[in-house]
Amino acid sequence: MIRQAITEAASQLAAAGIDSARVDAEYLAAHAAGVNRARVMFTEPDPAFYPRFRDLVERRAQRIPLQHLIGTAAFGPVEVHVGPGVFIPRPETEALLEWAMNQPLPPRPVIVDLCTGSGALALALAHTWPQAHVVAVEKSPDALVYTRRNCEGSAVEVLEADVTVPSLLSDRTGTVDLLVSNPPYIPDGADLDPEVIDHDPATALFGGPDGMSVIVPIIALAARLLRPGGKVGIEHDDTTADQVVAALDRDGTFGDITARRDLTGRPRFVTATRR
Repeated sequence: MIRQAITEAASQLAAAGIDSARVDAEYLAAHAAGVNRARVMFTEPDPAFYPRFRDLVERRAQRIPLQHLIGTAAFGPVEVHVGPGVFIPRPETEALLEWAMNQPLPPRPVIVDLCTGSGALALALAHTWPQAHVVAVEKSPDALVYTRRNCEGSAVEVLEADVTVPSLLSDRTGTVDLLVSNPPYIPDGADLDPEVIDHDPATALFGGPDGMSVIVPIIALAARLLRPGGKVGIEHDDTTADQVVAALDRDGTFGDITARRDLTGRPRFVTATRR
């Protein structure tokens, strides 16, 4: 019976224009049943399951993000709490995470995650390097509620600050081994799905007319904070890879500048090494 309910829910979600209808239906069913997705098909739910599930499906059909309904988002090796006011980490950013996880770092590296949002990237990197000192920087008070909740009990240091301030982390000048960022980078006025434009905070999405208004200050910070040989990876809009490469290549501070693609083949982030 639960299988039939999931099949019917998937049809309803597909009719609402949701590409991942079947997967979303399974996640919602698992949430309503209080089990993980792998077990949901083998669960005998209590009678209250069906009204709970129907309500969740109705709300998802209204294009409320799946992650807001279940309260969490998976990202690499971690799972974070999310909700209104914080950007939902995307699978596309896992390409940046995978690159970062494969960098040759010292045994106790210093890692900085700018525009951390939920803290997902910082937490995943702290999981990879348990001896690292990881600093997660975020300026939004609403997002910081989730950052602090997710990072509580971890080794991640959460800092409330604006990444466009040139003096940020002045005590860390020339000491950072790895700097990553998934900043606001969408050009103003872009056409976005309802789940994004209606539910992700605009301050986490839009990066000015050309999508570069936060990326350019981040590059200046990376130039100051990174030690020689330190690495930087910055996510960007799929239309602005050339602009990010040019900004990194402007004054000779960085070498090994590489535009990289995500698993779908779209331009997703640029990496470089501090000379």
